[in-house]
Amino acid sequence: MKILQLNIWGGKLDKQIISLLEREQADIVCLQEVVSVPGGSTFFFEDLEELQKDAGYNYAYHTASHNFKLMNRTAGWGNAIVSRFPFVETNDLYTYKEATVDFDYLEETDYNTGRALQHAVVDTESGPLNILNHHGYHLPSHKNGDDETLRQCGMIADYVKKLEGSVVLCGDFNLVPDSPSIGLINEVLVNHVKERGVLTTRTPLTHKTEACDYIFTSPDIEVKNFQVLDDIASDHKALTIEF
Repeated sequence: MKILQLNIWGGKLDKQIISLLEREQADIVCLQEVVSVPGGSTFFFEDLEELQKDAGYNYAYHTASHNFKLMNRTAGWGNAIVSRFPFVETNDLYTYKEATVDFDYLEETDYNTGRALQHAVVDTESGPLNILNHHGYHLPSHKNGDDETLRQCGMIADYVKKLEGSVVLCGDFNLVPDSPSIGLINEVLVNHVKERGVLTTRTPLTHKTEACDYIFTSPDIEVKNFQVLDDIASDHKALTIEF
C-alpha cells in the first residue's frame, strides 16, 4: 500500500497537484488546507470535488476547520482523506475549538479555528488500517510549540493508544521534529521524518525551511519505502510511504 501526504495550499497549483497525484498513484492521500464546495466548482483553484474527479479517487472524507461563503455557496476549509478503498468508519477529534460557521477572513483574528484529527478506517488483508490526518495548531513566530501544542499532541497520542489495528498518521503539524510536542507522538509511533533526518519539507515557494510535515506509522508496519518529493505543487513538499 502507498500513502501520500501533502498540504495543498488551498489548491492554488491545481495542474501541478493533479500531475503529482497521477504520477504517484497512491492508494490513500492525506491532505490539508483543502477547500470543499459540495455541488459546485470554483474554477479558481482545485477544490476537493474537482481533485477527487481529476485524480480518479472513488472515496473522499472532508473535515472543516471553518466554513465560509463562496459565490452563492457554502465552502469548507480543512483536511481531507481521499482513497481508492471504501471507509469502514470515520471520526473527527477536534483538538482546538470546533468548526467555525460563516468564517470572515477580514475580521477573524484566530487562524487556528477548528483544528481536527481525522480518523478513517479501511479494511486490508491484514486487518483494519487506521488512517489519521491532522493540521496542527499554528504559532506565527516559531515551530517549537508551546503548552497548547503539547496539550493537542497529547490528545492525539492518547487517541492513538486506544486504537485497534495498524496506524498511519499524516499531517502538517506546524512543529519541528525535535519539539517536545512531536516528542509525545514519537513515544507511540515511528516518526519517519525524524528517523531519516529530513531537514526540510518546504518548497522554494516560501521563505520557511523547516521540516513540519510528517508520516508516522505504528511499529508493526513494515515500511518498504519513504520519500520526500521535490515537486513544487504547494509551499509544502509531498511525502510518500509504501508498506
